[in-house]
Amino acid sequence: MTNAPVPYGRTPALMLGVATLGFALNFWAWALISPLGPRYKELLGLSTAQQALLVAVPVIVGSLGRIPVGALTDRFGGRVMFPLVSAATIVPVLFIGLAGQTSLLALLIGGFFLGIGGTAFAVGVPFVNAWFPPHRRGLAVGIFGMGMGGTAISALTTVNLVKAGGAATPFAVTAAVLAAYAAVAWLVLRDAPGRTVAAQPLTARMGAALKLPITWQACVLYAVAFGGYVAFSVYLPAYLQTGYGLEQADAANRMGGFVLLAVLVRPIGGWLSDRMGPVPVLAGVFTMIAVMAGVQALTPGLMPVGTIAFLTMAAALGAGSGATFALVAQVTPAGKVGSVTGLVGAAGGLGGFVPPLVMGFVYGRLGTYGFGLALLAVTAALTLTLTVTVIRAVTIRRRTERAAADPC
Repeated sequence: MTNAPVPYGRTPALMLGVATLGFALNFWAWALISPLGPRYKELLGLSTAQQALLVAVPVIVGSLGRIPVGALTDRFGGRVMFPLVSAATIVPVLFIGLAGQTSLLALLIGGFFLGIGGTAFAVGVPFVNAWFPPHRRGLAVGIFGMGMGGTAISALTTVNLVKAGGAATPFAVTAAVLAAYAAVAWLVLRDAPGRTVAAQPLTARMGAALKLPITWQACVLYAVAFGGYVAFSVYLPAYLQTGYGLEQADAANRMGGFVLLAVLVRPIGGWLSDRMGPVPVLAGVFTMIAVMAGVQALTPGLMPVGTIAFLTMAAALGAGSGATFALVAQVTPAGKVGSVTGLVGAAGGLGGFVPPLVMGFVYGRLGTYGFGLALLAVTAALTLTLTVTVIRAVTIRRRTERAAADPC
C-alpha cells in the first residue's frame, strides 16, 4: 500500500511546526537533570561515576522506549501519540521537582520515567514523513529534528530558574508547558490523509523492520551521530568544569551553544541530502568528527582550539543526524517508517548513554578525558568506512529497484 497524495498548502507546514514544538518541549523535560548534575553531585556527595549514571539514565530509557512508541505511532498515528507522550512526561517531571531531589535513588527513579519524554522523537518522524513527498522529506525531517534543541532550553534555563525560584521551579514550569502543549496537540494535530496504517501485530512489525538492511545501517550511523550529540549535551558541562575548571553557569552556557549549533545545522544536513544524496553528506560528517575528536583528545587549550573542535563536532553531529533520517525517509517502506525510526532512535539514544559512562570511568582511572575522545575518533573513522562501502552500495541498489518499479 502506498500513501495517497498529500495536499499542499499551509497544513503540512502547520503539522510540522506543531510536531517540532512538541519534540522540543519533551526534550526540554528529558534533559532537566543534566544541567543540575554538578549541583546534585555537591548536595548528595556523588562520585563522578554516580553523576554520569544519573544523567545517563533518562537517555537509555528514552532510547529504548522509542522502539514500542515508534511501532505504536505506525498504528495509532501522531495525533494520538504526541498528546499521550507529553501528558505522561508530566508525572516524572513533577515527581522530581516536588519529591525526588532528596537522594540518588529518588533521582534515578524519577530519571527513569523522565525518559518517556525522549520517546517523542519516534512519534514525530513517521508523523512528519507522511505529510511530505519523498523529495522533501530530508528537509522536513531535518526541521523536525531541530526540536532536539529542547536540550538547549534546559541548559540555558534550568540553573537560572533554580537560583531564581528554588529547586522545584524548573520542573513546575516545564510541567505546565507540557500540559498546555498536550491540549494544543490534541486539538490541532491531524494525521496525513492516506497515511499507511500498520495492521500487523506489534511483534510482527518489529520483526519485519529488523529484517530491513537500512534498519541496522541507520542504527550504526545514528548511534554515532545523534549518540555523540546526546553524550555531549548531557556530559559537556561536567567535562568543562572538571577538565577546564569552568564555573557551572559558564559550562552550561557553553553546552547550550554546542546544542544550538547542532540544532541549526540538522535541517541543513537533511536539505543537502535531498540534493546530493545522504551518503556524501554522511561521509563528510564522519570525517570531520574523526579529525576533531582526535584533536580534542590531546586536550588543547579551550580558546581557540578546543572551542573550534567542539563547535565543528557540533555542526557535524547535527548534520549527520539530519542526513541519517533523510536516508531512512528515502529507502524505508511507508508503513514501516515508525518501526524503523523507533529502532534507529533507540540506537541513537543508546549511543548517547555509553559515552558519559565511559568518560566518567576513564577520568576516574586516568585523570584525563583524552582516551575517551580518542575512542570517539576511532569510532567515527570506522563509521566513515561503513558509509562509503556497504551503505553506499545498498543505497544505490535501493534506488535502482525503485526506478525499475516506477519507471515514470
